[in-house]
Amino acid sequence: MTSVFLSLSAVLAASALASPAAGAASVADRPAAAPSGWEAVDGAELARITEEADTRKAPLAAGDGVSATAVEPELLALQSARNGQFVATEVNYAAPNTGVLRARSAEIGGAWEGFGVEWDEASQTYAMKSLANNRYVAVEKNYTGSTQNILRARSTSAGGWERFVLYYNTELDRYALQSTLNGLFVTMENSYTGSLQYALRARSTEITGSWEEFALYDISA
Repeated sequence: MTSVFLSLSAVLAASALASPAAGAASVADRPAAAPSGWEAVDGAELARITEEADTRKAPLAAGDGVSATAVEPELLALQSARNGQFVATEVNYAAPNTGVLRARSAEIGGAWEGFGVEWDEASQTYAMKSLANNRYVAVEKNYTGSTQNILRARSTSAGGWERFVLYYNTELDRYALQSTLNGLFVTMENSYTGSLQYALRARSTEITGSWEEFALYDISA
């Protein structure tokens, strides 16, 4: 059974505010070929995949206020295949790591683990907006050291820094994200320690295993 049920015809409205300067970079070309065993998934294809399989609903925390009635927009949670934890937006982290994404939640406890997904037909890419702070997820290419290419929910609009190609592996029933900014796959840093343990970074040249693999969960209903 597939991991997610998403109708991408209904997406979050893009913010009318200007993007930070970094986010204004032009969108890179979509990769010419998918990795072996994986297929690039556009809005229509993702709808087809989900129509042919059962829906995997998210294990919401008991008594939590996550909306179970909202129809618009569609909501998504990401679960790392490496550690089984859900990706959260660290809105309370101090600068410069405010809004960093980390796979650290055992369950979906609220907006911290929720994302709105937007499909852009022109660029054939996706953007993710965190429900925790209403900001788009960007790849911090200009960071240095162990935080270079870390994912942060910090942009008010979606440009090249905020665009991703989504891949699906039928046999594994898992998904992978590739940044269009640097052409690298999003990895969960399981070996990091401290406050950035399990942080997400676009740093892998290929999908090597569970570090780059995720399950997707529908939390819209």
